[in-house]
Amino acid sequence: MRRVVITGMGVISPVGNDLPSFKDSLINGKSGIAPITRFDTSETKIKVAAQVENFDPKQYFIDKSEIRKTDLYVQYAYAAALQAMNDSGLRAIDDGENSANCDPERLGVYVGSGIGGMTTFYDESVKLHTRGPSRVSPHFIPMMIGNIAAGTISIKFGACGPTLPVVTACATSTNSIGEAYLAIKHDRADAIIAGGSEATLTPLAVAGFANCFALSESDDPERASIPFDKERNGFVMGEGAGILIIEELTHAQKRGAKIYAEICGYGNTSDAYHVTAPHPEANGATASIKLAVKEAQIGENDKIYINAHGTSTQLNDKAETLAIKKVFGERAYDIAISSTKSMTGHMLGAAGAIEAIASTLTFTDGVVPPTIGYKIPDPECDLDYVPNKAREFKADFALSTSLGFGGHNACIALKRFNADERTK
Repeated sequence: MRRVVITGMGVISPVGNDLPSFKDSLINGKSGIAPITRFDTSETKIKVAAQVENFDPKQYFIDKSEIRKTDLYVQYAYAAALQAMNDSGLRAIDDGENSANCDPERLGVYVGSGIGGMTTFYDESVKLHTRGPSRVSPHFIPMMIGNIAAGTISIKFGACGPTLPVVTACATSTNSIGEAYLAIKHDRADAIIAGGSEATLTPLAVAGFANCFALSESDDPERASIPFDKERNGFVMGEGAGILIIEELTHAQKRGAKIYAEICGYGNTSDAYHVTAPHPEANGATASIKLAVKEAQIGENDKIYINAHGTSTQLNDKAETLAIKKVFGERAYDIAISSTKSMTGHMLGAAGAIEAIASTLTFTDGVVPPTIGYKIPDPECDLDYVPNKAREFKADFALSTSLGFGGHNACIALKRFNADERTK
């Protein structure tokens, strides 16, 4: 069976628009949550969000006309993909200085979005209402649809292989990475650009999430996204993109690529219970983690880090804690767990990829990021959530979990890379 590794990563996030700044923010517990500046919040109870700051699409798009024709979520996705491809050194086409080192028909794109071009959808809806149908942009549909980030990335990098824009709400990019892993493992591709992107900080999206009681109404950025804390009262909306280059091991080794970590397990399940609430017994989440753990062959003595979905909602954090206990029993209390959403907010369809990157970095640095803002323990959430300060911890395996509206559950297992290990 083919082994699958991570050879490149790219980030656009509320805590940094490149890999070094993102890593530094996580290790130092820097929060990207702040008062909303994108629109007037006087008519909503939602006052804070995790916004991407200082993003300049001109750094990534040569043609300025492209910027006008692409939604912000596509701009984020392409920017992160360009970072990841440069980091990896992977090329399916000659770039003028370097020759291609990957067959275009063996390079795929699995980049999804939970919502798609919400910024464009909102702006064009307002235009329709105030100025009439003749003023709606002819680019509205290709700017808004949820597959266009994957399509744009495919065009930019000449990726002619399997392309699959996954849409599973907040589990989107974890499923994207997991499905990319399976495609490479089963010889459908040699490398895949995988991840997710989201840009939904509009009055419409905020109102929609707020009115289904999903968002925190705290106006204190330090007490808004507080996963596993007893006073948690909803998630904080975030935005951005996370992209990973997923590659077959021998393909990566032949071209001399650096290897961050190995992907070794994947679980994908459904609660079949409720459109927004997790199953009260955490059955689906438990099953997805079990599948990933079993495939990864995690042993009793292996040290584990879990980057939890950890949204800071009452139901999610309780259910996820229960799922971890069901999978690991008493051993759950020895596992280092954290929610980086305490710093990035909930990046929706991009969350899983950003958290997979955060998990991967634990192998390179030997440090796990904290759950910041944690003050008041909850008896129903009583595991080790690495509160407030990063911790030195040499993990053998990392699990990254995601739970999405509709009952979607996804978990990927990552492993410290060992070049000498034989394929099992």
